[in-house]
Amino acid sequence: MIRSKKIKDSARGEDCSLRLIGTCNNNSETTILAHIGRDRGTAIKCNDTFAIYACSACHDAIDGRASYDSLANPNIQEDLLRALEETQSKLIDKGLLYAK
Repeated sequence: MIRSKKIKDSARGEDCSLRLIGTCNNNSETTILAHIGRDRGTAIKCNDTFAIYACSACHDAIDGRASYDSLANPNIQEDLLRALEETQSKLIDKGLLYAK
């Protein structure tokens, strides 16, 4: 299991990479590292490498604590993949994710 305080802390002040239409609060002060892998749930988290930068509103939507407009966001899986690619690119740029 990959756990990294540096990766978790890297979300601080970042823009939301998910940006769900009609949901995203566009507030970088609320951005956290949100796990999106299959092995997640209450008190269960996938690797920190399967996570995205998400504002509090988008995080609540993907975790099921709040609803989101599925008509405005019909391709949520594509949105999650795009967000993962954006987040991982930022982690690479920050030197927190790299290949040996």
